[in-house]
Amino acid sequence: MKTTDMNYTPIQLKLPVDMERIIKINDPVYSFSEVMAHIDLKKYFVEKEHETGRPRYDREKLLKIVLFAFMEFGYCSVRFIQKLCETDIRFLWLLDEENAPSHMTINNFIHNELSGSLEDIFNDINRYMFGQLGVDLDHAYIDGTKIEANANKYTWVWKKSCIKSRNNVFGKLSALLEDVNAFMALYQRVVFEVRQEYAVEYVKYILDTFLEASGMSVMDFVHGKGKHKTQIQRLYDKIYDCYKKLKNYARKIVICGENRNSYSKTDHDATFMRFKKDHMKNDQLLPGYNLQLVVCDEMIAHYDVFAYASDMDCFQPLMDGFFKRYGKYPRYPLADAGYGSFNNYLYCELHNMEKYMKFTMYEKETKDSKYRDDPYRACNFDIDYDGYMVCPNGKRFHFLRSAPVKGNNFGRTEEYYRCEDCTGCPHREKCHKSKDNRVVRINEELTQFHNEVLANLNCVHGALLRMNRSIQAEGAFGEIKWNRGYKRVRRRGIEGVILELGLISCGFNLHKYHTKRVALQKAA
Repeated sequence: MKTTDMNYTPIQLKLPVDMERIIKINDPVYSFSEVMAHIDLKKYFVEKEHETGRPRYDREKLLKIVLFAFMEFGYCSVRFIQKLCETDIRFLWLLDEENAPSHMTINNFIHNELSGSLEDIFNDINRYMFGQLGVDLDHAYIDGTKIEANANKYTWVWKKSCIKSRNNVFGKLSALLEDVNAFMALYQRVVFEVRQEYAVEYVKYILDTFLEASGMSVMDFVHGKGKHKTQIQRLYDKIYDCYKKLKNYARKIVICGENRNSYSKTDHDATFMRFKKDHMKNDQLLPGYNLQLVVCDEMIAHYDVFAYASDMDCFQPLMDGFFKRYGKYPRYPLADAGYGSFNNYLYCELHNMEKYMKFTMYEKETKDSKYRDDPYRACNFDIDYDGYMVCPNGKRFHFLRSAPVKGNNFGRTEEYYRCEDCTGCPHREKCHKSKDNRVVRINEELTQFHNEVLANLNCVHGALLRMNRSIQAEGAFGEIKWNRGYKRVRRRGIEGVILELGLISCGFNLHKYHTKRVALQKAA
């Protein structure tokens, strides 16, 4: 570009003193600045004194540009945020004469600074916005979605397969120990105990003791083609091979934990789940995470990430997190049938929450009259004058035993009843397929919970809540995934995914606050 003698360029940026001439009065940046002005950002960042080197970038300004980027554009890469800081006038205004930070500066800030403080920042942002909008925390709409992890889709490890392979090694090791004991008996030396299962430490003890008792060392072993191995070395090598395999299987089983059946080698926190990949609902087994949201008045009140696919197991820790964040449980937790279980109903009973979670057969109970009125269902059996349950053939059911409810953590039991005689019953084919007399399982407490759920959801209030749940909870995930570009995890590890979801939730709430604020201004 040609310049004059006075170093003047005909094309240059001229910024007016009044920024409203460039940034419209209803721009989201003003709503964002309003929220940030009511939050003490200094308490989240402790500035460290450095005698040498360049001064640190202003942490408050970094936080503002990151949150505003997630507010405006949904999920943003650090390079995209850097570009916005260089080209977008709103980001230049937020930086307030600071140079645009590099993508590494932004990445280090998110990874090192926000990992420990984002939860508190999210709480403070919500506290101000919820107070301004009058958000109702008693009505909580819960939903979850599975999102693909940043991991190789073919690097799976299955816990059941590891356990089966480990048991095979146990059997091989027992056979080896019999040979070892027979060999050691010739020299009247130590004898090793043959067990059904072997700890890794015990196998290591066998290796060390076997070498010591044989009077040899690993340095005496030969390797390579044409070398003749002694019997001691051959036995030692076989035991050592078992030791390495057991150590590897034990490590994999520990990584899986108690609540998971698989994990990815690329991301150990990711679990293989079924994903609906297209409009025909063709599914795939992919590594992923289970993202959970609690939405109140279209605002995300709480979020969490779990490494297991079942929504039933997510409800209790999700509500515990909600209580930790707000000091109270929601009065009306709304969720679909994936959350309805005996444990969760008991949990609601203990914490004074109404039961508004559907159970598995809710749709059939309410819409399928043939299923609901089936005379061969145990709940539809008559009770005679002596209190016995009677089948359609007039036969009584007698108490058989009580057993704990599967997977129950509250000590609840259920009762089993057996029909006195099913021989020659004309209803047998329609009633049951067992070769013996029919046995039914009765849980009166669960039946009572189901009746309570049906009464709650089928009333006028329940119908409105069900409609709102599909709009708010599922709508929030639709907005995040399809409008804000978060269809796959970028970071690895569950802590990184929680950090990402926290940034997404902050941006979502800030954007929703702006739209509500504009709507209220227009209504006024």
